[in-house]
Amino acid sequence: MSRFQSLLPFLLLATLTPSAFAQDANKAPKTVLGPSAALLESWNDIGRKLTAMAEDFPEEKYDFKATPAQRSFAEQLLHAAGANYYFINPATGKKAPDGDPKRADYKTKADVVAYVKKSFGEGADLIKGRGDRGLSETMPDIGGEHLYSFGDVAWGTVEHSGEHYGQLVVYYRVAGLVPPESQPKK
Repeated sequence: MSRFQSLLPFLLLATLTPSAFAQDANKAPKTVLGPSAALLESWNDIGRKLTAMAEDFPEEKYDFKATPAQRSFAEQLLHAAGANYYFINPATGKKAPDGDPKRADYKTKADVVAYVKKSFGEGADLIKGRGDRGLSETMPDIGGEHLYSFGDVAWGTVEHSGEHYGQLVVYYRVAGLVPPESQPKK
């Protein structure tokens, strides 16, 4: 292969790049978010997605399971929202919960929706209150054996929620429904 042939893909990319990435002259570029604002945006985004699912999924299907061995739809939501307290409680000096919230304690769709909203709201308030400097503060893990940075635990919690969001998308599809994020925009 000649030197020109090996450089051809890069030359084509360089030719296309200015037009492909040109910004609209009338649109101002967005500002770069600070570390805690970026975390808060991700936290709120996954909270919004899980809340939308909790509100959208039919109540009569809340105990639906994609397979018999899995949690029900409601139990998935309760687990994801309850896991927020494995971050929130140690970060605020409280004891971590002892297991998942029980479905029997959240009998209705409204109960589950309220719990999801509450946990993400409390987490958002905590992240806002800490700000950029607070991300590097240390906090104990749920067993109190190790210290981690507040930011690392918060990002890990966002990731955990995202994993359950993905599982709930499968629940939607197996139940013959379309998740809110995939529904046509009105």
